[in-house]
Amino acid sequence: MKYAKLVLLLFALLATVASVAYGQDGPSSGGGPQDERFDERRPNLLAELGLSREQIQQIRRMNQERRPAMMQAQRRMQEANRALDMAIYRDSVRDEEFQNCLKDVQAAQAELARLRFESELSVRKVLTPEQLVRFRELRRRFAEVREAEIRDRRMRRGGGAMPRVRDGSPQRPPGNY
Repeated sequence: MKYAKLVLLLFALLATVASVAYGQDGPSSGGGPQDERFDERRPNLLAELGLSREQIQQIRRMNQERRPAMMQAQRRMQEANRALDMAIYRDSVRDEEFQNCLKDVQAAQAELARLRFESELSVRKVLTPEQLVRFRELRRRFAEVREAEIRDRRMRRGGGAMPRVRDGSPQRPPGNY
């Protein structure tokens, strides 16, 4: 589960870099209070990474080329999830149908992961060694902020911190998966 969260976190940061390079060269045009809050939380990656115009153009081209495949993979994932839900909650469950739908979901997840990692690698190849160091630092700071937000949400819900077992890992409450 920790690996999945890390992958999502890395993808979110990469998507932020890519979306900024894709078409948001300046501040957002919304101008509302929510936009300002979002901009405060998200670093200005173009400025902090120091991407050149050529690098931005490369990332834009990569995004444009990859976008149709990514959209198709996301659509396939949604459809596979829907089919799996339907197989699970039918009046009578058929194990063979369930297994086929489960395989479809797993294949769709694998395809999405492959596309995301390839996208991350292609952006990584565009960065200079200095930009990579800065990117790692931004990613580390982003992870710290995200963890703090998760802790805050837990505290607001009244859950507090999860008790820890001897090895230091969080102990999950029974039935709370």
